[in-house]
Amino acid sequence: MASLAVALQVLKQRTSRKLKKPAEVHFWQRRYYDFNVWTEQKVVEKLKYMHRNPVQRGLVATPEDWPWSSFRRYITGEQGTVEIESHWTARRRELQESSAIRES
Repeated sequence: MASLAVALQVLKQRTSRKLKKPAEVHFWQRRYYDFNVWTEQKVVEKLKYMHRNPVQRGLVATPEDWPWSSFRRYITGEQGTVEIESHWTARRRELQESSAIRES
C-alpha cells in the first residue's frame, strides 16, 4: 500500500507541473492533503464529515436532502443517486444473478 501512496504522490506532482502555467499560483489547493483511511473509526469520521458537510454549508436542511449523498443508503438501505459498495449492493447483485439464471 505504501508504494501506491508514493505513486499517487508522484502522479499529483507531475500533473501539477504539467498543468500549472507560469503566472498561476498552484494547480492543487494549498491546504489539500490526502491520506489513507485504515481504521473503522476513521471511516466513520470521514463519512460523518461528508454527510454533514452540505448541511453545514447551508445547501440543504438535513443530510438526506443532499441528492449526491450516500447518507440514505447507510441509514435506510435505500438505493440513492450515489451507489456505494456494501452488503446491500452485494445482496442485490446476488438476487439479480439468481433471477437471471432462473429466467434462462
